[in-house]
Amino acid sequence: MLQLLLHKKATGPVMEQAVRGLVLVPTKELARQAQSMIQQLASYCARDVRVANVSAAEDSASQRAVLMEKPDVVVGTPSRILNHLQQKNLKLRDSLELLVVDEADLLFSFGFEDELKSLLCHLPRIYQAFLMSATFNEDVQTLKELVLHNPVTLKLQESQLPGPDQLQQFQVVCETEEDKFLLLYALLKLSLIRGKALLFVNTLERGYRLRLFLEQFSIPSCVLNGELPLRSRCHIISQFNQGLYDCVIATDAEILGPQVKAKRQGRGSKGDKASDPESGVARGIDFHHVSAVLNFDLPPTAEAYVHRAGRTARANNPGIVLTFVLPTEQSSLGKIEELLSGEGQAPILLPYQFQMEEIESFRYRCRDAMRSVTKQAIREARLKEIKEELLHSEKLKTYFEDNPRDLQLLRHDLPLHPAVVKPHLGNVPDYLVPAALRGLVHPRKKRRKMPFSRKAKKVKTQNPLRDFKHRGKKPKPTAKPS
Repeated sequence: MLQLLLHKKATGPVMEQAVRGLVLVPTKELARQAQSMIQQLASYCARDVRVANVSAAEDSASQRAVLMEKPDVVVGTPSRILNHLQQKNLKLRDSLELLVVDEADLLFSFGFEDELKSLLCHLPRIYQAFLMSATFNEDVQTLKELVLHNPVTLKLQESQLPGPDQLQQFQVVCETEEDKFLLLYALLKLSLIRGKALLFVNTLERGYRLRLFLEQFSIPSCVLNGELPLRSRCHIISQFNQGLYDCVIATDAEILGPQVKAKRQGRGSKGDKASDPESGVARGIDFHHVSAVLNFDLPPTAEAYVHRAGRTARANNPGIVLTFVLPTEQSSLGKIEELLSGEGQAPILLPYQFQMEEIESFRYRCRDAMRSVTKQAIREARLKEIKEELLHSEKLKTYFEDNPRDLQLLRHDLPLHPAVVKPHLGNVPDYLVPAALRGLVHPRKKRRKMPFSRKAKKVKTQNPLRDFKHRGKKPKPTAKPS
C-alpha cells in the first residue's frame, strides 16, 4: 500500500490530496499498533505519506480536524470509520484505492457485521482490497463475499507454532481447582518460571480473582481489562515490554468476541457488561520477550490455543507453554491436541513432571488466600482500578504530556485488595521450600523498582538552636600580654 502510494505520487500526474488507503481492524490496540508500524515504515518519507488513527471515540473533535487535512491512510475500527463517514468528516467514494481488512475472523465476532455492510456502501465501485485472517471460518467466508471479487488466495504453508526445539508445550493435570492455584503460586513464588509470563484466563472475573490471590503473596501482576481506558491498556503493554512487570493476566479475543456480539443484541452477560467491545488481547498485540504462556484456564478451541501460544517463542527466542487441566477437561484437551498434531501423530503437549506432594506445605497458605478473595472483593477491586485508571487517563492527561517522566513512574500493579493482606505470606521460610529445590530457587521478595526513582539521600544538618552538641569553630586563643 505504501509503495503504491509513493509510486503514484512520484511518477503519475499531480493529484489532489485525498484519503487513498483505509485499514480496518477489530480493536483500538491493533489500530494504534498499525498506525505505529506505518509511521515506522514511512519514517524517511513522512512528508509524502501521512497516516491518521481514528479508533478512539473520545477524540472526535481532534479527529475531525485531522481528517480535514485528508491524510493518505486512515486506520480505525469499522464503527468509528462509519461514524465519521455519516458525519461527513471522511469521504472515500471518489478517492479510495486500497482497502485493508486485518484479523478478518474477529470483525464479525466483535459485532461489526452491520457496520461493515453500511461502510461498504460509502466506498467506490472499484478499489483493491486485502483481507488477512489467521483462520478461515464461516464469518471470513461471508466477509470475503462482501469485500472481495475474484480474489487470489495465498495460504501460508509453514507450521502454526515453532517446533519443539524452540517451543516446549506441556500439560499438567490438577485434580481440583485449588491445585491450580497452589501450583501457580509455587511456580511464581519459587521463581521456577524465569522471565516474563502471560497468564490466560477465560473471564475478567477470573482474571481479578487470580490477581487478588497473587497479591496475598506479594506477587505483583496486571490485568488487561477492556473496561479500562485505551491509554491505560497500551501503557500496561508498553511497561510490560520494557520489563517493569513480570506477570500480565489476560483474556483472549476468541472468548471476548462472542460475549460482545451477544451484548450488542441485548443478551450480554452480567459480568462483562461494561467491557469495551473494541479491545482484545490474544491476537495482534505485540508482546516482547515473553518467556512463558500459562493457560490457567483451558482454551475453548484449538485456534484459541494457537493464538495464546503464539505470544511466546518469537524471533528465534525459546518459550514454554504450560496448560492447566482439570480431569473433567481431559476430553476437550484431547480434541485440541488432535487438531494440532493430526490423527495418529505423537501428542504435542507433553506431561509436566511436577511432584505436587513436594508443595503440600504451601497448601494452608493457598487456602487462606483463596478464602479472602470473595466476589465482593473482586467487585470492589475492579471498581477501584477503573476509577484510578480513569483519573490517570483523563484528568492527568495534559499533566503527563508535560511531565513524561512521571508517566514512567506510574504503576499498574499496585495492590487492589480491599481486605487485609497478611504480610507474612509474602515471605517463604526456608523450611517450606521443597528439599530438592533448596539452594536452587530464590523466592520473589520485593517489587521491581521503576527507573528514575532513586532519591538522593538527604544530609542531616545540625541545628545549633536545638542541639547543644553543636561544635562550631573554636576561637584561637589570644596571646596574653606579658
